[in-house]
This record gives sequence, structure tokens and C-alpha cells, in this order.
Amino acid sequence: MGKVIAIANQKGGVGKTTTSVSLSAALAEKGKKVLLVDCDPQGNATSGFGINKQELEHSIYNVIIGGWSLGDIIMPTDYKIDIAPSQIDLAGAEVELVEVSGREYRLKSAIDTIKGNYDYIIIDCPPSLSFLTLNSLVAADSVLIPLQCEFYALEGLTQLLNTIDMIKADLNVNLEIEGIVMTMFDSRTNLSEQVEAEVRNHIGDKVYKTTIPRNVRLSEAPSYGCPIFAYDPGSKGATAYMNLAQEVMNNG
Repeated sequence: MGKVIAIANQKGGVGKTTTSVSLSAALAEKGKKVLLVDCDPQGNATSGFGINKQELEHSIYNVIIGGWSLGDIIMPTDYKIDIAPSQIDLAGAEVELVEVSGREYRLKSAIDTIKGNYDYIIIDCPPSLSFLTLNSLVAADSVLIPLQCEFYALEGLTQLLNTIDMIKADLNVNLEIEGIVMTMFDSRTNLSEQVEAEVRNHIGDKVYKTTIPRNVRLSEAPSYGCPIFAYDPGSKGATAYMNLAQEVMNNG
């Protein structure tokens, strides 16, 4: 059975979608069969693989709201990875799910039917603690948290960890912290090193050894509709995400 990892942080701008896309692509580069599930209505992970969201006839919205099979919407990409795409229709799911019975389990039910087809299923969550994020965390085996190297990020981390504890207690007893990855690390500043030291001091071995640097090439790759390994495989960003993928694989 594949491992389901939700990439989550309710704070925006922390490198969540970049991590979802780049980690998925890195695992695929290492020979793993990977599915990326885009659960963010912005659909940035979808466009990050060169898919035109405006031309999509079906998306993860049809699965969560319409009860479709994931197999009906999964698309192959040019980068050794499958994707369950998203588009703006998904924004309406927040309202539509309110009256739906068993709304917290909609995504889990869909993923469980295809879990055996993949080594890893990566879920890109929206930057909020919403019904969509709740669905993602209930469906996941573990949560990988991208954490930007700034002090405000530490406040959001406490809130997210409390949310994970509540979901584990009430909805998904098997949910674990996969790990915390420090993103947008700038070795030229004391701030990045101070924040990293603070997080490692409080969280310990759940923080990955790999840090993701601030890297222009990582920022440029989505505008070309491809992951960093197709855009600039020799960049520092690509190297960092390959190292992160190896750590994830080593965790089993």
C-alpha cells in the first residue's frame, strides 16, 4: 500500500506547493510511483506541471463533491508523475460540504481505492484550516510541514500541531508527523539560523536535516509549467529536494 503524505501549513507563502511539486517529482526521479493530489482551489500544483486549469473538464472537485472515482480524473504528466488536478470550482466545496454526511471522509474514501497503485500519494493542502485541509489530514498517513525561516512561522506551527492532535484524537488515530522541513533558508542571515535552531530545539528529530534554500530557479520553474528537475536539475533547489526525498524514503 502506498504512503499518503499531506503537505500542510495554514500559513501561506511558506513553500507548501513548491514542496508538494518538487518532493513528488524528486520521488518520481528516484523511481517511485507517485500521485500528486491537488486539494488547493488555486490549483498551483496543477499548473506547476504544465496543465491548463481553464481547460479541465474534471478535477478533484468531482471526487470530493460528486463522489467520482479518483481514477476518473487522474492525469499523467510529462514528468513521471500522475496528478489529480484542481481548479477554482473547488473553492465552492467549502460551502457544499457543510451539509454532506461523512464530509470529513470524502477524500479518504476515494484515495483508499487507488492507494495500492502508488508508492507515495502527496496531497497539496490549501493554506487554511478548512474542510479541504481536514479531508486531506483524515486521508493522510502523515503530515509534512514546510516551515519558513521566520519567527512568525513558529506561532502558526503551534496552531497546526494542535489541529493535528485534535484530528488524531477524533478522526484519524493513525495520523503522524512525517517531518518539518525548513524552507526559504538564507545562510547569509542570522535570522534563518536562529529560527532553525529554535525549531530543532523544540521539535527535535522530527525536523529534517535537509533545508530548502531561497533559490531563484525554484521560483522560476512554475512559470515554465515544469518541476525544478526539468527546469534546472543542477540548481541548489533541485539538490535540496532530492536530499529531502531521500530522507522521506529513509523514514519508510
